[in-house]
This record gives sequence, C-alpha cells and structure tokens, in this order.
Amino acid sequence: MRASFVFSEVVTGLRRNVTMTIAMILTTAVSLAMLGFGLLAVGTIDKMKANFLADVEVSVYLVNDISSGDPNCSQSACQSLRQNLQANDGVESVVFENREQSYERFKKMFESQPELLALTGPEALPASLHVKLKNPERSQAIIQEYTGKPGVSKVDDQQKALDRVFNALNGVRNLAFGAALIMAIAALLLIANTIQVSAFTRRTEVGIMRLVGATRWYTQLPFLLEAVVAGLVGALIGIVFLVLTKVLLLDLVLTGDVFPAVGMLELLFPVAPILIAVSVIISAITGYVTLRLYVRH
Repeated sequence: MRASFVFSEVVTGLRRNVTMTIAMILTTAVSLAMLGFGLLAVGTIDKMKANFLADVEVSVYLVNDISSGDPNCSQSACQSLRQNLQANDGVESVVFENREQSYERFKKMFESQPELLALTGPEALPASLHVKLKNPERSQAIIQEYTGKPGVSKVDDQQKALDRVFNALNGVRNLAFGAALIMAIAALLLIANTIQVSAFTRRTEVGIMRLVGATRWYTQLPFLLEAVVAGLVGALIGIVFLVLTKVLLLDLVLTGDVFPAVGMLELLFPVAPILIAVSVIISAITGYVTLRLYVRH
C-alpha cells in the first residue's frame, strides 16, 4: 500500500505539472544526446588516430643531384642515407621512390586537375625515402636527426597534417561537451523548479501526512522519484535520438574509408548505460539537494 501510494503520488505530480515535466524531459534528452555525441566522438577519434598513425611515414626528400642522377638509389650518397635509416632502432622499414614513381603517384592524386598535371613534369618532383616508424609518435627524433644531412633536401612528417585534422575533430568534440554542459545546467534548474512547484502545490497534503506521523523521507520520496523518472525518460529519448541519428545520418557519412563507422553495439554499450546512469544520478542528487534547501517542513 505504501509503495502504491508513493508511485501514485509520482504520477499525480508529473501529470499536474505536465508542461514543466515535458520541458524538463526534453531538455534532459537534448543534454544527454549531446553528451552521447561527445562520447561517440572520443571513441571515433581514438580509432581514427590508431588507424592513421599505423600508416604514418616520414618522407626524406633528396636533393636534385641524387633525384636526377640516381634512379635506383645505387650510388653512395643515397645508399648511405638508406642504410643509415635502416639501421636506426626506431625505423621499421625504408622504401625508395624515384622521380618517375613520385610522378605516377602525383598523377593519381591529382587526376581530377588536368591543368595542374599539364604544368608539372617528373623533373619537378624529388626522389625520396619513405620511412615507416615503429612508434609514429617519435617522428620528431628522425626529423631532427636527418634534417640538413648531406643529400637531404627536406624531411616531411605526415603526422603534422594529421594533428591539424585531429585538432579540428577535438574542437567539434569539445563543442558537443560544451553544449551538453549548458543544456545540463538548464535541465538541473528545471528539475529544481519542478520539484519546488510540485511541493508547493501539495503542501497541504504533505502537512497532513506529517501530522499523522509520516516521516520526512516518506513525504519527500515522491518528489525525488519525480525527478528520477523524468530524468530516466529524458535519457531514453536521448538514446533513441542517437540511434536515429546513427541510422539516418552517420551510417551514410561514416563509410569506414576515412572515418570509422559507429557500430550499434558501440552506441548501446557503453554509451547508453553511461547516459542512463548520469541521468538518474544527477536527477536524484538535484532532487535531494532541492528538497533539503527548499522543502524544510
């Protein structure tokens, strides 16, 4: 009977303040959806970084004399550089690419720009040594060691370009977390206001219950459960929104060629449980603090 009474009071409270309840649920849903996007972005960026770093190379471009006069890297200057790189403890492999091979790769990369190809010949591209590292994050050591060496024109690190891409993606992730934080603050204020209004409208009932011996915890539990139920419903709506976004948008954009696809299992676990737990815990804490501060009698 006591449990039945408590839950009936929860339903009555949510229905009595239906507009505020709906606003609270929707605000919570949007906040948690943004948090979910941020969590998915973290996982996607980590997978992208692991995939790209596995293929990151340091390109050691050779001077014009070697590029034009040694197409097979058989002369002493080129051979010395190649052997020196291969003997480095941090290097996994070294591949030589002459001018003709560089030009063929250049044509494939810019085949959609014939005007650029018409202006560029093989002599414009240097030969190079493509260095694959055991630990791509230590590329700076190779760059510092081989920059300025005899026969070396320039040392280029692909990780610089990747860092710019990842910084941009991290900015998008931070925006999602920032928006989630702003919406979460709005949701917390709505939860607090809803509990205060609900408690005020039922102050006579609560007063009578206290007079006949009901404990403070028993009289305040329905208000606390109202916040938790609204938060839980908001979390479920937020998860449904994430699922729909994945199916209708992300599956079309994240094809797996550049951006790793987001799996349904990855979304449902661990993102969905995290959103539900955050919603229930935050709603319960907000409700309890509000009751302690504003509902003293």
